[in-house]
Amino acid sequence: MSDTNKRISEIVNANDVVLFMKGTPLFPQCGFSSKAIAILDHCGVAYDSVDVLQDMEVRQGIKAYSDWPTIPQLYVKGEFVGGSDIMMEMFEAGELQQLMDEKKVQPAS
Repeated sequence: MSDTNKRISEIVNANDVVLFMKGTPLFPQCGFSSKAIAILDHCGVAYDSVDVLQDMEVRQGIKAYSDWPTIPQLYVKGEFVGGSDIMMEMFEAGELQQLMDEKKVQPAS
């Protein structure tokens, strides 16, 4: 396992919910990341984020780690969920909130 893969794995497994995104929750740098943050905020769960624009190794490494070509990427309890389109589909169907409840994700404080 490469150092980048190891770092990503540690981040994914250390946080109940983590979003690899462009920018930060307060200042998203693309529409898809902004949409992903809005969905997570609406779900009312605590989450961490990683700004891939600050680390090119992570920006490329996360794509290989998940075998998913785009960012943002959402992980819940160590499992890859998907990008913003999948998040939106799951949210609209009530499946994302159900996943958060089933995984006993902490509410946002």
